[in-house]
Amino acid sequence: MTGYTMLRNGGVGNGGQTWMLRWSNRIRLTWLSFTLFIILVFFPLIAHYYLTTLDEADEAGKRIFGPRAGNELCEVKHVLDLCRIRESVSEELLQLEAKRQELNSEIAKLNLKIEACKKSIENAKQDLLQLKNVISQTEHSYKELMAQNQPKLSLPIRLLPEKDDAGLPPPKVLRGCRLHNCFDYSRCPLTSGFPVYVYDSDQFAFGSYLDPLVKQAFQATVRANVYVTENADIACLYVVLVGEMQEPVVLRPAELEKQLYSLPHWRTDGHNHVVISLSRKSDTQNLLYNVSTGRAMVAQSTFYAAQYRPGFDLVVSPLVHAMSEPNFMEIPPQVPVKRKYLFTFQGEKIESLRSSLQEARSFEEEMEGDPPADYDDRIIATLKAVQDSKLDQVLVEFTCKNQPKPSLPTEWALCGEREDRLELLKLSTFALIITPGDPHLVISSGCATRLFEALEVGAVPVVLGEQVQLPYQDMLQWNEAALVVPKPRVTEVHFLLRSLSDSDLLAMRRQGRFLWETYFSTADSIFSTVLAMIRTRIQIPAAPIREEAAAEIPHRSGKAAGTDPNMADNGDLDLGPVETEPPYASPKYLRNFTLTVTDFYRSWNSAPGPFHLFPHTPFDPVLPSEAKFLGSGTGFRPIGGGAGGSGKEFQAALGGNVPREQFTVVMLTYEREEVLMNSLERLNGLPYLNKVVVVWNSPKLPSEDLLWPDIGVPIMVVRTEKNSLNNRFLPWNEIETEAILSIDDDAHLRHDEIMFGFRVWREARDRIVGFPGRYHAWDIPHQSWLYNSNYSCELSMVLTGAAFFHKYYAYLYSYVMPQAIRDMVDEYINCEDIAMNFLVSHITRKPPIKVTSRWTFRCPGCPQALSHDDSHFHERHKCINFFVKVYGYMPLLYTQFRVDSVLFKTRLPHDKTKCFKFI
Repeated sequence: MTGYTMLRNGGVGNGGQTWMLRWSNRIRLTWLSFTLFIILVFFPLIAHYYLTTLDEADEAGKRIFGPRAGNELCEVKHVLDLCRIRESVSEELLQLEAKRQELNSEIAKLNLKIEACKKSIENAKQDLLQLKNVISQTEHSYKELMAQNQPKLSLPIRLLPEKDDAGLPPPKVLRGCRLHNCFDYSRCPLTSGFPVYVYDSDQFAFGSYLDPLVKQAFQATVRANVYVTENADIACLYVVLVGEMQEPVVLRPAELEKQLYSLPHWRTDGHNHVVISLSRKSDTQNLLYNVSTGRAMVAQSTFYAAQYRPGFDLVVSPLVHAMSEPNFMEIPPQVPVKRKYLFTFQGEKIESLRSSLQEARSFEEEMEGDPPADYDDRIIATLKAVQDSKLDQVLVEFTCKNQPKPSLPTEWALCGEREDRLELLKLSTFALIITPGDPHLVISSGCATRLFEALEVGAVPVVLGEQVQLPYQDMLQWNEAALVVPKPRVTEVHFLLRSLSDSDLLAMRRQGRFLWETYFSTADSIFSTVLAMIRTRIQIPAAPIREEAAAEIPHRSGKAAGTDPNMADNGDLDLGPVETEPPYASPKYLRNFTLTVTDFYRSWNSAPGPFHLFPHTPFDPVLPSEAKFLGSGTGFRPIGGGAGGSGKEFQAALGGNVPREQFTVVMLTYEREEVLMNSLERLNGLPYLNKVVVVWNSPKLPSEDLLWPDIGVPIMVVRTEKNSLNNRFLPWNEIETEAILSIDDDAHLRHDEIMFGFRVWREARDRIVGFPGRYHAWDIPHQSWLYNSNYSCELSMVLTGAAFFHKYYAYLYSYVMPQAIRDMVDEYINCEDIAMNFLVSHITRKPPIKVTSRWTFRCPGCPQALSHDDSHFHERHKCINFFVKVYGYMPLLYTQFRVDSVLFKTRLPHDKTKCFKFI
């Protein structure tokens, strides 16, 4: 306070000196702070700027604040050290980068070596497995050969007789001709193939008299027959056509006999000759009556007892459809079983008809006197009494409204035109056929025509007269398709017809339709039946059936399959041990030389197929009656209770004498290369697979740069003549197994599903076994059949887009099934799977078998197929109704049966998962 006062007052003293000192100290402190601030802030900034621009300086004059040259800056010691350190670090970094790249390259090389080693190990394992399989297969073959213990026999040398051989000594009576004394077996050894030489009728005088339609139809069927040869020197049989003659040409018996004996290979007695006279009309006369045919067989529709030689001559059906195929749209269906009339008969007997048609004598009165020589009056009275009783609706007419057709004496003449008779028969459940009253007339063209028309429209024939010789009677069991009743039992006919059940009646109608289609309907069937009759009598096997020669499309196989993990889909269904063997073909059909003896009647009369009429297939077809031999499973015995239970023994026993069996995949495709390649890759490693046949249905060949996958079995790419879905079922010669897995190129099935389906098929070889099921239904409002693909508790079809079937059905589909069905498949490009189901169900009278699969088996992301088109289902509706017309009935059968694996969806404990142990 004192200093302050003094200062204000201007006084100077000690207080003022102190204040000066303090002020000077504050100035120095401020200056020092400012200096330090300048040093600490601006100098680092200037140094930073100088250092950052040091390397960019170009002018020598810039020293302090300008950038300096590097060499000048490095003159400073510490900067030089920093540069040296930087260069050293940069060099080390470059060396480390080089080493890193070198190590990466070495690692890549080692990885490639590891992959190569893995592949070599896998190849070595595959080679080892193949060697084991070859050893196992060799052991099996050795055991089979040792078990057979039969030497290999070569075919016998065929010895041909001389052209002018005298032959066998003539029989005492030519009517006593039989095969043992009138047929030269030396010309027909078992291995001859049954060559047949057919005379050209135009080269002989009687050829100019032949009916042009008959001659033209006969020549057409001869050209297509597999047994006909042009070399007469090696022929086993010689065929000559002599009828039917044109009207009004009448060739005298002596003149015809002279022309027959002048044939170049007649050899004095005509042995090994067949003289055929085909009747196109019901009034055809007995052309060969009073003609000495020597040892030649006679095949015609009219025979007298003095002329017919049982077991030697042949009764053939009339040639109604000379140059035309039957129109299936005009043939009535086989159901309903009962029709408007119980039975019908229309006819008129011109000669030997008793005057009274009103009332005949009572049966008691006739029995008291002499037995009547002709039962026609009794038949008339009985049938008129049934008609008048009104118990059943029948129609019998014994006088024709118009002029009756010409007929033989004592024969009932036909009334009206053929179209009128067929319309009446379509309304008839039974058709009465009254045999001629002359007991010496064993068969006539009129009776044969009535039989033909009845079978054609599904009227069950009722033949009155047991003495009649029906066509091919020594081969066909007519009691399965017709009723043959003695004339004295005419009073019991009404009772007999009423006693037949609907099931028996339908079976007879179906069998009659089968006989008509197979042996009667066309000129080809008649000629083939005549040859088959003779060939079966002399026990010569049928010729091998024709197989489709596969025209292979060259392709490159180099793409290793199985590398993509997305393609592997083996499934999780445990089916036990799997036999992995190299491709193994099914055994060929080895029973050809004994089949005609062991299966004589079954083959001719069973609906599964006319084995003797058509050539045999390379594989033995399994019929329902043979199923008991296939699944016997008695070829092994469990050891100590430990063997078995794994499926291996059962699988080996399924084939009976063929414990090893594989299947062939037939895959139809059309210009979908990527989808096809993916499907083929999924087959890699599939057990039991023998071969894959890819049916290339497109006229455009596959891409030349397309790499096909290597799946461990051959892949055969087959070119087709045209784009047809029927190509799926052609019996390609490259198919060497009995089992065929028909599969679409976009079907996605797991390996375990395919394996299980194959094992199920081996237990039911005569049926279609597959995955997608469908069924048919009756549309009540429209009175027609419908195709249905909705999920249901029953099915009647299994689509062949993923199904197993026997190769035998491929032959039937391509060569035996009516051509009209295949034509409709080509027209709609649809329905081939329905046609195959119709065929198999018609033959076996069994439904297909569905095995368990996923709900959908189509590959995801594949291009849309034809089945996605809106018109697809409408076309399938039409197909079903048309197929029913062709077959005459609905052959499909419903079933609620589905096959699952024993362990399907079974949860097993961990200690039971390895349940396949052998002791």
